[in-house]
Amino acid sequence: MTEAPKKEQDIMEVAPAQEEDGKDNKEIQNFSKLIPYLRTVPRSVAKFKKLAAEKRLAFSRPLKISDPKYIASLEGPFGFGPLVCPAFQRFNNIDFFLFLYCLTVMVHGALFTLSDMSLKQMVKKFSLTEKEITIMDLTDYYASFLVAIVAAYYGGKGNRSKWLAASAFILGISSIVFAVPFYKYEIIKPLEESEELCTEKLVKTDCGGMIPHRSICIYLFIVAQCLHGMAEMSIYILGLTFIFDHVPTFSAGLYLAIADGALILGYIVGFAIGAQGPKHLQNQTLNGNTNEYNFRQWQKSWWSGYFAFAVFSWFTLLPLLCFPPRLPGANKLVLEKEKEPCSFDKRLKDKEFGFGFKDLLQATKCLVCNPLLLCCSLYKTMEFVNFRGTNQFVNLYLENQFLLTPSAATKLTGMMLFPGIVISHFLGGIIVDRLEMSCKNKLRFTVVTSFVGFMLFILILSVNCQTVKFAGINTDYDGTGILGNLTAPCNEKCDCTSTLYASVCGRDDIEYFSACYAGCRNSKYLHNEKTFYNCSCIKEGLTSSDSEGHFIDASSGKCNANCHTLPLFFAFYFSSIIFSNLPSIPITMCILQVVPTHLNSLGMGVTFTIWRFIVSVPIPPLFKKTSTEACIYWSINKCGYRGRCWIYNKSKMTYMMMGLCLGFNLSTVLISILTLFIFNRVVKGSADSVVEISN
Repeated sequence: MTEAPKKEQDIMEVAPAQEEDGKDNKEIQNFSKLIPYLRTVPRSVAKFKKLAAEKRLAFSRPLKISDPKYIASLEGPFGFGPLVCPAFQRFNNIDFFLFLYCLTVMVHGALFTLSDMSLKQMVKKFSLTEKEITIMDLTDYYASFLVAIVAAYYGGKGNRSKWLAASAFILGISSIVFAVPFYKYEIIKPLEESEELCTEKLVKTDCGGMIPHRSICIYLFIVAQCLHGMAEMSIYILGLTFIFDHVPTFSAGLYLAIADGALILGYIVGFAIGAQGPKHLQNQTLNGNTNEYNFRQWQKSWWSGYFAFAVFSWFTLLPLLCFPPRLPGANKLVLEKEKEPCSFDKRLKDKEFGFGFKDLLQATKCLVCNPLLLCCSLYKTMEFVNFRGTNQFVNLYLENQFLLTPSAATKLTGMMLFPGIVISHFLGGIIVDRLEMSCKNKLRFTVVTSFVGFMLFILILSVNCQTVKFAGINTDYDGTGILGNLTAPCNEKCDCTSTLYASVCGRDDIEYFSACYAGCRNSKYLHNEKTFYNCSCIKEGLTSSDSEGHFIDASSGKCNANCHTLPLFFAFYFSSIIFSNLPSIPITMCILQVVPTHLNSLGMGVTFTIWRFIVSVPIPPLFKKTSTEACIYWSINKCGYRGRCWIYNKSKMTYMMMGLCLGFNLSTVLISILTLFIFNRVVKGSADSVVEISN
């Protein structure tokens, strides 16, 4: 009995154990089924977390500026912030931007010319010293030099159209500041335009007293020049690169030529407005009292012109603010340009710089040490120096070599220079567009055209005329005067001034500085020509009487030199302008192509910095030294201040002034050859080094 219960107890103990073993087996089987999931799910979760982390890191890390994805992200609609109107999207293209840009550039060019003419009026009014003239004239370039790199670097990384809008606003402020002196103070006097006759000497002018508004006018002009120069850099640097980035490479030549033509048109508009001032004054009559209303009317063409330019400049402000950082289709253009042959040092391609000041210095140093960009920048600089020298010296050459009046020489120079530049720039842009030139072919084109322009300029020096007798300069007053002195016993009692150059030709075929220095006391118009009578210094030569029986001693204007070579001079001069300026647009495109796309704004900034430094620092003293050495008669006002040079030594002028212009032309030829040589070396060398690194 005892064994039976014991067995039953053992059976009862074994049964749960078996049941437990069965459960364990089932759990083991179930666990074995879960093992793949326990292995896969954690891995999947970990992988998912890793992908999510990588995605977050990718979004948090900024894209490179040169990355097409970054460029595509900047494309947007035309609108003012969140205000986007579908009807206005038709303006979201490069053609409308070009229209606004041309309008802004034209205003800037007009202000440049009109401010230069305003400075000449202030020199007459305030008897400015040479130091004051230099500061007032070159402040524009100093301001441009200081802000060019900063505007190019940070503007190139931001929304360039908004930078242009800010520049248009500053340009309008500059125009208003220019207008204030002409609106508020008397700058131009109508009496300065009157013809001078021999009258008894007056009491010496008291030069101790200062004009009350002299200082404020000078300060306002300097402030306006600073604003004008600051606005200039963003307009030209960022505007040109924006256009270049949104058109195909070969079509960029035509767009840049149109923009450059707008600048020349602005020069012409500014000159036309400034030229109306003196002409308008000749028709004015004084009412006996020079109140504020009168001189505002006399100077209306000046201050109203400045105010009009401010309005035109601010007209572009709002549309420029509506453009996105990149226009639609910019990414596609970037991808297409990447397929073109590389024309820059490939080691610059992966160079990326941040927004810090150290990055700015490193990026600038990187481009300044690039010999290819440096040579292109020097060529562009010497091209402008050549333009400035030609504009300054050729009209003086015409006055002294071909005996033209200053106004006639200036008009003829402008009629040749500005149309020639417009035509040549358009031709250069069209040639690049139609022939689809590579960067290397553009440099070859620059070498050839620069050399032809240089040879044509040499031919100019072979055209000259005979020297006419000039009283007091190359002939004395019948033995009574001294060479180099316009005063002689026959005019010593006349109150003559050398600030007004109005030459007359006597019946003795001798030219006189003015009717006063010829001793003429009376004048009248005869057959629409001004004639002079009772001239004490003119005693020889045949004379004729007018209808009233008065004998004519002299007539207004220069003596006839019987020179028939002036048309030949202008033929050579115009041809030289055409060929010398044909490379202007191609070399600008080369500057944009010899650096990577994301650095082209800074490349233009380096170019303009070099340009402004050379034009404002070494060139003005060189021009001044040349003019001083060749001058033989200066304008001296009644206060004893020396003004402009009226008469030059013909031989010195030819060798020094025109020789200097010839040197500028030659330098462009040599720099273009050097640029082509460096291009072959740098681009090929960088390609070989990249291949070696990849291997």
